[in-house]
Amino acid sequence: MNIPEDPFIRELLPEFVDTWIADIDSQYKELISSKNATDLYRLAHTLKGSCFQFGLNDIANMGIELMTLAKEGNWDKAAAMELPLKNYFVKVKEFIEENPL
Repeated sequence: MNIPEDPFIRELLPEFVDTWIADIDSQYKELISSKNATDLYRLAHTLKGSCFQFGLNDIANMGIELMTLAKEGNWDKAAAMELPLKNYFVKVKEFIEENPL
């Protein structure tokens, strides 16, 4: 796991991670069940960009994959990404709690 050492980013990271966990919990299933490709693409694009800015490249790359799935309307594969995405954020949260600066 590649977590930035920058103190400013590390200070913001817990809230960033908590927000994404909440967003996944509150929006993901609905976007999939309603087959809302536009908003799923938007969520994935935001995920990609914001995670790259925070140095969470693995999650950002998942965002890129999800953007493609949204464009293709590949709902089964997009649905299957929910748990891995959330779990990755949970692992980041656990890591930063166990490894304070």
